[in-house]
Amino acid sequence: MKPIFAALLGLFFIATSCGDGASTISTYRPDSVGNINSLQIVAPEALWNGDVGEVIRQHFAAPADGLPQDEPIYSMVQMKPASFTDFAQRYRLFLHVTLSDSSNVSIKSNSFAKPQVGAFITAPTEAELVELINENKERIKAVFYESEIKEKQKRIKLSLKKLDTLQQDFGVSLKVPTAYRKAHGSKDYYWLRKALEAGTTNIFIYEVPLATIGKDSTIADIITMRNTIGADLLPVEDDSRFITEAAYSPFLFSSELDGKPTYITKGTWEITDAYMAGPFVNYAVRDEANERWLIIEGFTYAPSDKKRDLQFELEAIIKSAKIN
Repeated sequence: MKPIFAALLGLFFIATSCGDGASTISTYRPDSVGNINSLQIVAPEALWNGDVGEVIRQHFAAPADGLPQDEPIYSMVQMKPASFTDFAQRYRLFLHVTLSDSSNVSIKSNSFAKPQVGAFITAPTEAELVELINENKERIKAVFYESEIKEKQKRIKLSLKKLDTLQQDFGVSLKVPTAYRKAHGSKDYYWLRKALEAGTTNIFIYEVPLATIGKDSTIADIITMRNTIGADLLPVEDDSRFITEAAYSPFLFSSELDGKPTYITKGTWEITDAYMAGPFVNYAVRDEANERWLIIEGFTYAPSDKKRDLQFELEAIIKSAKIN
């Protein structure tokens, strides 16, 4: 009986010690897979080719904000529910839409892999599915976005650059990949650049007085700030200037960064008198303790590349900020 007892005891130990130590063997989850901003759509062909698929594409493949050319928020791939098994269930983001007797919307974490976020939507009719998607699109996109930012930040942390004077000069720390180099560092501004095959991505940091941006003229004040203070700081050849492209009004959002009120502006920059332009994302952080707006901007120059994921990396870096 002793060998049998030992075997049973071993099986019990395995079953109770998998995962984090307190979970059972049934809660084990493999690592998730998928590129950043890739979304798996799980839906029958009939739904995907009809109104349900159209409303999914309308919301989740809409053009990302602030890019010079249209690029979708998510790169989507559709599959039938019967094919959503085994390895296919390991995609980090998925939207599962099917007909059912009851209407329900649920967002679940780590259902089949980790980290993973899946949104499940069911309804008795296609019209009701469309209604549920319309009603819940912003909530689902917000959860997907935060999940992808965390995933990108996790990848960035694998190889971090030491920023020597950023904390000292601006009272802020950032988690930045080692692929970036310091182009300039002083009390006036801090500039980090990463070389691409043809172009660069950039982080640009400076500060301005609180009176620079007002509540009643926010977007105009931010554009003026970029076109004067920011343009004066960033070195450009000859007499050209780094400004906000006048032809397109930037997108403006209210948010928080490290617990501080923040304006996020997304738009397109250009160099006057030169054929150079690209997207930018500008975080203006209201830092009342230090009587300033802390400006952290990410911008890309990559004329031959798609820019969605390049800008997303810059935003993930900015959102890692810790401000004294």
